[in-house]
Amino acid sequence: MLLIQNGYMIDPKSGREGKLDILTEGARILRIGKGLEKPEGCEVIDAEGLLAAPGLVDVHVHFRDPGFPEKEDISTGAAAAARGGFTTVVMMANTKPPIDNPGTLACVLEKGRGTGIHVLSCANVTAGMQGKELTAMEELAEAGAAGFTDDGVPLLDEGLVRRAMERTAKLDTVISFHEEDPGLIDNNGINRGKASEFFGIGGSPREAEIRLVERDLKLALETGAKINIQHISTRESVKLVRRARAQNSNIHAEATPHHFTLTESAAIQYGSLAKMNPPLREEEDRLAIIRGLVDGTIDIIATDHAPHTAQEKERPITEAPSGIIGLETALALGITQLVERGYLTMGQLLRLMSTNPANLYRLDAGYLAEGGPADIILIDSAAEFVPEGYVSKSSNTPFTGWRLRGKVVKTIAGGVVLP
Repeated sequence: MLLIQNGYMIDPKSGREGKLDILTEGARILRIGKGLEKPEGCEVIDAEGLLAAPGLVDVHVHFRDPGFPEKEDISTGAAAAARGGFTTVVMMANTKPPIDNPGTLACVLEKGRGTGIHVLSCANVTAGMQGKELTAMEELAEAGAAGFTDDGVPLLDEGLVRRAMERTAKLDTVISFHEEDPGLIDNNGINRGKASEFFGIGGSPREAEIRLVERDLKLALETGAKINIQHISTRESVKLVRRARAQNSNIHAEATPHHFTLTESAAIQYGSLAKMNPPLREEEDRLAIIRGLVDGTIDIIATDHAPHTAQEKERPITEAPSGIIGLETALALGITQLVERGYLTMGQLLRLMSTNPANLYRLDAGYLAEGGPADIILIDSAAEFVPEGYVSKSSNTPFTGWRLRGKVVKTIAGGVVLP
């Protein structure tokens, strides 16, 4: 048993908050209340001055396993997640081999079970991520796929996308989309504008995202599929999602901390450490994403945690891979950029980072209640820290050296206090 005393609890699902004790037994919460007595032999954590919140849920991470263990593996990725306050993660399927069959899916899920947190995985939409033939979605869902995505590779065949949506609608599961039309892009990862001009390259125009977002929202409305527009980056896309969500609540969208914090000027300043797909855009896009988070158009914050080695990121800007790590800085960026600046309350931020993503995947996570999961984090929301010395195998992020506010003090998953 574990008793957390004197903390200020926030449950973003019910809206309940206040100075409350939390008593856990095994993997569940036994009681929540004021002045709970300590059972004999119970471990006690004094959370005076700390926030007690549900463990965070990230539905968009790349743990590079199988295929790229030098960047990350499931064990180190899960450790980075725990350091950042995430007790549940959903891995993307663009591994090598890709997660397009029940055997590979079973392998990664088995590795996840040994990490201490809840590690789930999507499966691929198409065989081999080739965009030509749908996977055996029914078999993969039966084998435990949390949802479906070819994230990293946009789906270009409209007929295939429609069929995929029809099948996921029947399975009542989620299909997520990486929205970039490669036919419009010359040198991806850098916005076509000031940043591409600085590097003397073609870059990625905003139309590359807008075109596919528009197509997939239309298909979702026609098929009734539950979809997630991943890592949204343009103001036009936010507007399109806002209009579609007013017609169908099965449409969801996610924003990353780097897209609500940075603009293309960061790519000029940090080079490949701020290169990602889709790229950082303009200030008006950043503000539109924040407005989307505030009004519920964008209902999920996800990291798109994408580890790469230092050697890879040291290549020329057109050769370096896209992506940054994000699990260990996400909550602090949310507090620093959104809560401290008055855009969101702490409860609203936690809802975007726990309750909403859990609801999208129908996970028993993202809330604090008697009988609920003992996935709890303790946060010192006033503490400042400078990111460095990452638990992840990789350190490819522009946020190293920043002064951020809000530090995860303890992460508890399934009633177990993690290292």
